[in-house]
Amino acid sequence: MAFTLTEKILREHLVDGSYEPGDEIGIRIDQTLTQDATGTMAYLQFESMGLSEIETEVSVSYVDHNTVQVGFENADDHRYLQTIALRYGIHFSRPGNGICHQVHLERFGVPSKTLLGSDSHTPTGGGLGMIAIGAGGLDVAAAMGGGPYYITCPRVIKVNLEGQLHPWVSAKDVVLKVLEILTTKGNVGYVCEYGGEGAAALTVPERATITNMGAETGVTTSIFPSDQQTRRFLVAQGRGEVWRALAADGDADYDRVLDIDLSDLEPMIATPHSPGNVVPVSELEGMPVDQVMIGSCTNSSYVDLMTVARMVKGHHLPLGVSLGVAPGSRQVFRMIAENGALNDLIAFGSRILESACGFCIGNSMSPKTDAVSVRTSNRNFKGRSGTTSANVYLASPAVAAAAALKGEITDPRNLDMAFPGIAMSESFLIDDSMITPPLPVEKRPNVTIYRGPNIGAPPANKPLDEEIKGVVAIKVGDYVTTDHIMPAGARLKYRSNVPRYSRFVFEPLDDEFSTRAKEYRDKGVHNLIVAGVSYGQGSSREHAALCPMYLGVKAVIARSIERIHAANLVNFGIVPLIFVTGPDYETIEEGDDIEIAGMSRALEGSDEEIMAIDHTRGESIRLEMHLSRRQRDLLLAGGLLPHTVQRSGKIG
Repeated sequence: MAFTLTEKILREHLVDGSYEPGDEIGIRIDQTLTQDATGTMAYLQFESMGLSEIETEVSVSYVDHNTVQVGFENADDHRYLQTIALRYGIHFSRPGNGICHQVHLERFGVPSKTLLGSDSHTPTGGGLGMIAIGAGGLDVAAAMGGGPYYITCPRVIKVNLEGQLHPWVSAKDVVLKVLEILTTKGNVGYVCEYGGEGAAALTVPERATITNMGAETGVTTSIFPSDQQTRRFLVAQGRGEVWRALAADGDADYDRVLDIDLSDLEPMIATPHSPGNVVPVSELEGMPVDQVMIGSCTNSSYVDLMTVARMVKGHHLPLGVSLGVAPGSRQVFRMIAENGALNDLIAFGSRILESACGFCIGNSMSPKTDAVSVRTSNRNFKGRSGTTSANVYLASPAVAAAAALKGEITDPRNLDMAFPGIAMSESFLIDDSMITPPLPVEKRPNVTIYRGPNIGAPPANKPLDEEIKGVVAIKVGDYVTTDHIMPAGARLKYRSNVPRYSRFVFEPLDDEFSTRAKEYRDKGVHNLIVAGVSYGQGSSREHAALCPMYLGVKAVIARSIERIHAANLVNFGIVPLIFVTGPDYETIEEGDDIEIAGMSRALEGSDEEIMAIDHTRGESIRLEMHLSRRQRDLLLAGGLLPHTVQRSGKIG
């Protein structure tokens, strides 16, 4: 029987269910990663579950998101993460060591392994031939304790890459082309599996750019074969012994096939305010630019930064343009420092930033009012940069550097310079001194876990009521992201303090929501959220479910809900419901009194439809529930945390 690469790895790790696309399966997780914006809560939840041992092969805690320390909150969380890692046997990547996905690719990723990360761009690991999936922190906490991770058994899209990239065309342009084809919706439950002669020519860092930004399509993950390119990268990292050849069977069947000729591609750019708004750079040539930002987990590799440094060498940054450069890891930072490329960037006028997420999540380098900002990152949602009125464009490092050189969006093919043609290094600078390894088991109990005043226990939820009877606390439109629900940037420093962070739920859309929802909750009235298409896209930030739960939200009723966010809603006891017919979304309004009778009975059974009554308008609304038996049990218990505590008899 012929298998896809995806199926081969998942079958190796299958521990619950049958491999039937569309059905729920549980898989064994070999590795986990967390980052500080989501990891702090993940480890608090790990403790609350009463878990005491890490059961994975490797678990790594990274500090890379909120490294800006204004006030005590971030520093306190970083110390908590350091001590929790020492206590439980987790590798700890210290602030300044680099972005989690870049460092994990360099130092920990292993072909054929499964990786679960509390960050939506964890699929970066697919560039190494891993099944790497982003999830909420609560799922990661359970996996660290040895629990299965549950997903919908995926359907697989084969992406055949043929031909060869022309000079000035890069891996970023490949994934932007994929986004142009697949868009950012309608791909839930799929995996993108790359192959073909064009794929075989791409290096691991190039593949990682593609799998990283594949997250924007909404697929579960993306993956490349583990081949000689994979071996070459691992040998260059001093880890050649972990290499394993792995590929799909030649006659494997796929649910869909995309054929992309790399020779036909040209430099591409994503326009505001979605990664799916893709056009050729040539269409925007001449647009004035205020800011250029180069870095993020998508494009901050050695080749990326060397390309930029070579392009700007001997030139000077135009007046009125700001350029920021953030190397993806300390390894990359040191390599460009030692070979002189860093000096070229500084001489050009670049502002050199630390190896962290920083500008990508809007906690630094926010552009000016109404700015045009060209960035090599993966998301350009409205306001994500930290400036609501800014227009962010996503492009390759070469296109970004061309914009910095000219002060306007420029097709790099039109520059009066030779293509840099930087090759991946055959030997990377290896220095793991900023990664603290796990303590010996006998020393771990002696570690005192540090808890600052901003750190509190995860709020507990109670079992679901027999009926949901409440009010539509907010109605939002299509493509509402987790950044809209739970803003990042400066607000992220409250991530360990749910009562405080909850004050900012839906702040970008309605800054009175939190107050209104809390008043309803305190009166014993259930809160409901009504949304349009693709609700909860973007970050895996589980606070977008956790904080609404704290405010008394019991259900989200939407036209569609994205995969990670739907799972997070279930994990925190919020029922995800889908409108059966579109007109019902148009009819229902904020403030309407809604009753969903027999909610718990429907979950106890196998009903996939349930009726809601809008008492304000005298209308009946048909709703669907696409839930497994396991998810129904979680909702009845009030979520994954109380369900785990109930089953284990432990109290955190």
